[in-house]
Amino acid sequence: MLTCDLHVHTSYSKDGESSVEEILKRAEELGLDAIAITDHDTVDGAKHALTIRSPVLVIPGIEVSTRQGHLLVLGVTEVIPAGLDVIDTVHIARRMGALLILPHPYHVWRHGVARRKKAGMAVVDAVETFNSRYIVGSANSKAARIAKRLEKPCVGGSDAHNARFVGFGRTYVDAEKNVPAILDAIRAGKVTCGGTKTPLRTYTRQSLTNTWRKIKRITRHMQLR
Repeated sequence: MLTCDLHVHTSYSKDGESSVEEILKRAEELGLDAIAITDHDTVDGAKHALTIRSPVLVIPGIEVSTRQGHLLVLGVTEVIPAGLDVIDTVHIARRMGALLILPHPYHVWRHGVARRKKAGMAVVDAVETFNSRYIVGSANSKAARIAKRLEKPCVGGSDAHNARFVGFGRTYVDAEKNVPAILDAIRAGKVTCGGTKTPLRTYTRQSLTNTWRKIKRITRHMQLR
């Protein structure tokens, strides 16, 4: 049984705080078998990670910003355009042979696709039912209920934006330690998941920082018009 974190960000994400090297070092310290590098709308972090010698297996991926919210695409090293309808994004990713996971689908402030498009839950391979960045956990619980109803495999991810929180969300996969085997096992539902809550002060700080960045970008855009 492999212990994996399927949702990790590096400094290649605009809101990522730790380098690829720091992320891999922390994953090794924790004894994780594999991590998925899923930076926002870029595969540069994943491609960088693949060049580093580490006992931790790197699953390359990307967290795509679709029109309705975020979508995890694993097993790819090519960028998928942001801003498309989630269904169109799914079609593109499937042509690339990717595994599709719907992350934090019902979280109010975290770009949850299922809150805007119910069909999003039905078209993916698996659902992230444990995301470590939460306050009371109701969004995770709802994701688990609906995933079970739809007979979708349930996975976990830390959604770490800092190396300290790698491994706070985990997926236990019954597979050999290679990327194709892990992705096939997830599709087949040979998984369980769980984890630990990211400290509220950290989650709040990161959320406020991201909001401030967005305000500054909007302000700069208005000044340029």
